Parts: sequence; C-alpha cells; structure tokens
Amino acid sequence: MLIKPPPRLRKLPLNMLAPNILTICALCSGLTSIRFAIAGQWKYAVAAIAVAALFDMLDGRVARLLKGASRFGAELDSLSDFLCFGVAPVMVLYFWTLRDLGNGNPGWLVVLAFATCTALRLARFNTALEEPDKPVWTGSFFTGIPSPAGAGLALLFMILSLEVDSALFRSPLLNSVWALGIGFLMVSKVPTYSFKRVRVKREAVLLVLLGVGVLAALLMNEPWYTLAALEIAYIISIPFSYRAHERLKRGDALATAPVADAATTDAIVTPAPNDEPPARQIH
Repeated sequence: MLIKPPPRLRKLPLNMLAPNILTICALCSGLTSIRFAIAGQWKYAVAAIAVAALFDMLDGRVARLLKGASRFGAELDSLSDFLCFGVAPVMVLYFWTLRDLGNGNPGWLVVLAFATCTALRLARFNTALEEPDKPVWTGSFFTGIPSPAGAGLALLFMILSLEVDSALFRSPLLNSVWALGIGFLMVSKVPTYSFKRVRVKREAVLLVLLGVGVLAALLMNEPWYTLAALEIAYIISIPFSYRAHERLKRGDALATAPVADAATTDAIVTPAPNDEPPARQIH
C-alpha cells in the first residue's frame, strides 16, 4: 500500500502576513513597557505603550489597504489590544504609584478592575461588528472610549509628572480614582468620535499638512507636554461627540417615523358643513 506524501503547505502572500506582523510588534511593545516599569524607566515605559498604539493604528489600515484582513488577524488584534491597553498601562501605574496605596492590595484591585473593563469593552466591540442594519452614521462614533485612548488617558498624570515634578500627580489615590473613571468610560455607552470617516476639503489640504508638520515637531521637541495636550483635547471632545450623536439619532428617528394617513389627516383638520363640529373626534 502506497502512502501519499503530505500535501505541500500553501504559501501565504505577504499582504496576508503584514498586518499580523504589525500586531505582533504591538504585542511585544506592550510587554516591553511592563519590563521598563519594573526597572523604573518610566519614560521608556510610556513610550513603549505609545509605540504599541501606533502599531495598533497601522495594522488595521494596512489590512484594509492590502486586502489582508482575516478572522485570525481580528482575534490576534483583540488579544494584543487587551495586553497592550488593558494590562500594560495599569501595570505601569501599579509599579509607579498604585502599589503605595494602602498595603498594595487596593492598588491591585484597580489593576484588576481596569483590565476587566478593557476586556468587556473589546468583547462588546467585536460583537457589535456583527450587528446588521446599523445606520451609516454610527460608523463615525465609538461606544465608549476605545482601548488605546483609554490606555493613554489612564497614564495622563504620569505623563504630566515626566515634565512637572509634583506630588499631586504621583498621588496613588488620585491615579486610582482616575484609572477607575477611565475604565468606566470604556465600558459605558457614551458615544465618542472615531475619526475614521473624517474627510478633508481640497482647499484645506495644505492647512492640514501644515498642522501635521507642527504636531510632529512638537512631538519631537516636547513629547510629554504634547501627548498630555492631545489627551486633554480628547477629553474635551467627548461632550461634543455626545451632542453630535444625539442630533444624528434624533434626525434618524424623524426620518423613519411613520407618516399619518391622508384620509385620517383630512378627518382631523376638515370642518363639517355649516360650521358644525366634526361628527367623529379622533384622539
């Protein structure tokens, strides 16, 4: 009896692997931030999480550009996001200040709560992708703060402390309350801008490019002040995103409201002959 040799492994094109490579880079960067935190190298720890966020931003766009999106890549991306933005930032906070809260146990509870909120937020996001018949405008908003933004916001006081030596910024109580608040916003239903469908007018292209150049220069020269300013601006944008979401929601509800029947309308507004009241009142 002849034994057939095993079939040759199918070769994968590079465009299928490139997004996953970026995701793995994000995963490694998030893990490395914890190592820097254990060593007390706080600037490198924050920078590693920022690099992980950059890789996370690129992998999805590269996948769509190269048409290399896959179910495997989506699952890998969720696992990487949980580690990089649900575990790494709050672990950095723990080694920086949260372990000084009480005997360390209250700070560890904050770590567990933040990581749990991130996991719930990612699970809800993944299941929401499969919901049919969503209005088109909902793609312009996230439900709650996305996990990369949540990771950056959780580190806000730590980022400020890298430039301003203040005992207030290092307060374990302040950072605990702040991290718990950010975790709550991640799992909340507060709509936030996704910035995925932003369109730039042709006459504003040069102005936008100039703004990007200025932002890059600021990041190179004053990275911590610039990151903190971007995070504060994001927090300020949340009330505006909520108002825009509610306005679009009301407009969509009015557009889909049933129209009253013409005969019924006539029966309501048309008076009876000889100025007599209508024979039938409609309530």
